[in-house]
Formats: sequence, C-alpha cells, structure tokens
Amino acid sequence: PRDSQSLPKFVWRNITFGDWKDERVEDFVIDVPQSVQHNASLWLHTYLTTHRVETGLDAQDAGFTPDSLYHFRKPLTRYMKKPKVIIEKNLLGGEDDADVQRRQAEVDAEADVWLSYWHPNVTLTLVSDPPIMPANGISGPTARYFTAHPKKRDATGKTGFYYPVLFPNDFWLLRQHMAPINTTTPTLPLRITYHAISSLKFNAFAAFSQGFDEAANKGGGATSADLDEIKRMLTETNPWLLITTAAVSILHMLFEMLAFSSDIAHWRKRDELVGVSVRSIIVNVFVQVITGLYLWDNSEDTSWMILLTQTMGVAIEAWKITKAVDISFIPAPPGSMFPYKVDIKDKHVLSEDEKKTQEYDRLAFRYVSYVAIPLLAGYTVYSLMYETHKGWYSFIITTLSSFVYMFGFVQLVPQLIINYKLK
Repeated sequence: PRDSQSLPKFVWRNITFGDWKDERVEDFVIDVPQSVQHNASLWLHTYLTTHRVETGLDAQDAGFTPDSLYHFRKPLTRYMKKPKVIIEKNLLGGEDDADVQRRQAEVDAEADVWLSYWHPNVTLTLVSDPPIMPANGISGPTARYFTAHPKKRDATGKTGFYYPVLFPNDFWLLRQHMAPINTTTPTLPLRITYHAISSLKFNAFAAFSQGFDEAANKGGGATSADLDEIKRMLTETNPWLLITTAAVSILHMLFEMLAFSSDIAHWRKRDELVGVSVRSIIVNVFVQVITGLYLWDNSEDTSWMILLTQTMGVAIEAWKITKAVDISFIPAPPGSMFPYKVDIKDKHVLSEDEKKTQEYDRLAFRYVSYVAIPLLAGYTVYSLMYETHKGWYSFIITTLSSFVYMFGFVQLVPQLIINYKLK
C-alpha cells in the first residue's frame, strides 16, 4: 500500500547455499497501514542477491547487475469468508420472531463478505538441493516457485538455469491462530523465520498445501475445521500416539463396515424373533433419526463421513423392523384426528417363546418409561427456560438429541430384561 513507509526492512547477510544448519529469526511489531485496516493487501517483498548489501539495494552500486537479483513476494494478508453466525434466542424470553429474523437476515447478507486475516508467523525456506529437470517437467503445485533465467545458458546452449527456489511454507499455519484485521488492530506481531529445505520436502509441502487449500475452498467451514484439526494433531501429538491413533481409526472404520455387513447377513437369515426386543429396534431407529437430524441441523460443523455413517445406520435399523413386522397405513376409524393410521402386524403366527418375548418386551418398556419420561420432561423444561435455540424445531431436535446422549443407555434395559427372563 502507498501508506507503507513505516513498515520495517531488514537484511540477512551471508546466507550460504546448502547450509542445512542455518536458521534465522526476526521479530517485529508492524504498524498496520490504514488502507490495510480497511481490507487492502500487505505483501512481503524478498530479494535474493549475490551483491553485498549494507543498508539497501541500489542499482548504482559498483558491481551490481540485474542478473544477480531475484525478487519474490508473498501476501501477508489472507482473505477468508466471514464466519457464519446463527442468531439464537430464549424461546420463552418474549423476543419478537420478526426481530430475530431481521437480525438473521442482516447476518446472512454479510455471509459472503471476505475479510482480511493476519497470521503472526511467516516461514521462508530455500530449496538447497535443487534438482536438474527438463524444462517441460516443471508442473503442478511447484511450478509457480520456479523462475527461469531469461538469458543464461550452458556452453551447449541447450541447458538453462533457474533462480533459487524460495518457498513460503504455510502448511502448518492454522486458521484458529489467524486474527481479523480492522481498525482495532493498529499494530500486529510478525515473526519471519528462515531455514533450508530439501527438494523432497519442498515437493511434499507444496502438494499438501495446494490439496488442503482446494479441499477447504470446496468443502466450506466443516472441511476447513477438519483440515485444521489434522494439522493440529500432526504438530501437537506424540508420533507414536499419532501412529496408534491412525491405526485404531482405520481399524474402527473397518470393524464398523464389517459390523454393518454382519448385521445385515444375520437379519437376512433370521426367521423367528425369540429373545429379540422389537420395541428396542424401533426405539433405536428413533434415536438414530434424532441424532441424524441433529447432525444435519448443525452440518456446518459436522464431517460428511459422520453424516454418511449415521445415515447408513438409520437405513439398516429401519430395514430390521421390516424383517420383524409388516408396517402399512390403513384408514383410521371415524372421528380420528388423522385420516390414516399405522398398522403393525407380525409376519407370521407367533410361537409360545415369541409371545413370551413380546410380553416381556412390553413389561420392560413400561418399567423404563417410569424413569425415562420424567427425565425427558425435566430436561425439556430446563432447556426451554435456560438455554437459547435457533427456533422451535432446533429446540426439539437439540433437546431430544441431548437426552439421547445423556440417557441412551436406557434403551439397552429392555433387551437385558428379556435376556434375563428367557435365560
């Protein structure tokens, strides 16, 4: 920006190409220009030169040639969409719905506004074992960091040269550490770090950085949060614990898919329902649906993998019900509130053991309801009086899902009672 005269300048001397132990750090407190406080861009300009520099670059210095200078710049300001905000209210607080909708509309109108953010760390790395490659072999994420020398060639005239590769490694920067730039930030800290890097790491970091950025841009807030969590885990977790966690996660996914497959195979072959609590299956479908609706209601912060797994679980549990009973809609009796009602019939004539199972199932659910219903009623009153919600639908889904998370073990009781009675 034009109002950048007060920005700091510094010189690092005697940088030796290929010195893997050379690490340098400079700390500053930046006086943020007014234009940058109002969404303008701020750039870091870096000059690499073999010419000795005392105070600054001067083309009039003796021995200075343009070929001895390489200029690289990178933006210090990063632009991201303003985080989405959901206006919540206390449903018994008497707040006008029209006022809440108006405020939500104002917030939504700013959802596409791009704000500038600041990260206090910049890492500059110099690729210190540059590879020899064909001119048409430079492509992909690394291509933009290579600058060919316009004139210099070897004795044969067929081999060209490129300037040193300066790579700003932003892979480890987390969005949670970025702060918005505005008029309340007249000064900002900045730490610039330099060290050498191998071409192998350079290619890996460049590819990972581009892949993560593209995934974040396509996936929105949830994906950005997931990617940040991956980076945070890689930087803050003990390597052995990280390897163990990765192995357990892979095994968990494998066992979950095997459990789905085994469950389906078991129920496809099952012809009788002795010892099976059909009501528990129905309740489990209800629980899975409530959990799924809650995750979809908060889908901005939920991974798509979790949503997919939850949807598969609901489908399998619902299919189990069709193996136990026939469900259909029939006309309701005269005077009913709804024109149709749900009719549930057993698929076959029940045996004595199956009749006992149904009897114990009804008894178990009666006992469970004596505890579960008062708990649900009490928590509903508490949530309605003391918590805020987006609306009545969100209140119902959030309350039911919270109750399921806290007292979900209650749904296991009927099956335990049936197992005890039929032992």
